[in-house]
Amino acid sequence: MPDCEVTQPRLRCVLPFQAVPAEVRLLRRATAKQLSQWGAPVAADEAELVVTELATNVVRHVGEGVSATLILEVRGDRLRVEVHDKSRVAPSLRAADCDQECGRGLHLLASLAADWGTVLTAAGKAVWCEMPLNGRCRVERAAGALGYYQGSLRIPGPRGRDLEETAIELIADLLYWSAARGHDPDDFLDRVQTHYEAQTDAA
Repeated sequence: MPDCEVTQPRLRCVLPFQAVPAEVRLLRRATAKQLSQWGAPVAADEAELVVTELATNVVRHVGEGVSATLILEVRGDRLRVEVHDKSRVAPSLRAADCDQECGRGLHLLASLAADWGTVLTAAGKAVWCEMPLNGRCRVERAAGALGYYQGSLRIPGPRGRDLEETAIELIADLLYWSAARGHDPDDFLDRVQTHYEAQTDAA
C-alpha cells in the first residue's frame, strides 16, 4: 500500500490498495494515524471499523487481489470515508437477523454513520459514509440504531423487549462480529471502554 497522498487545502487522503486481508489491517492503521495527524483522534475507532467493513466487502464481493482506493476527507464537522472499486454491483442491506454474515456489516455501517450510500463512477462504484468528527448526537444515534435492530429481531408482541436488553443483544452480536474477524472479544471490549472514557473525559 503506498503512502497517503494528502491534498491541500482540503484535508483529503487517498490510499490505493489491493483487496487482501493484510492490506485491510494496514488501512486501519493508516486511518488511525491520519486522523491523529488531522487532530481528530476521537473518530479513529469508528472510522477504523468503517474502513475495515468497506475494504473487507471489496475482498469478499469484488474479488481478492483487485485494485481499490480508500479516500478519507474532512468535510466541515464530518469525516467522509469512501472505498472505490471496479464493480458496478451495489451492496444491499439484508435481514439483520440472518444466520450468516449476509449484509450484516452494512447494518453496522448504517448504525455508525450519520449518512451513507453508493454511487456509480466511471470506473465502477464508490461506497461512502460520513460520520461526525466530534462525537455529537451519539446517544440519539445509538437510540436510532437500537430501535432499528430491535425491530429486526422479529420477536412477537409490541417490540418484545426493552432497549436495554436489545443493547445487550447488539453488543453480543458485535463481539461475534469481532471474533469472526480474528479479534479477541476481551480486547475489543477494552478498546471500547478506553474509547468511551477518553471521550467522556474530553467532553
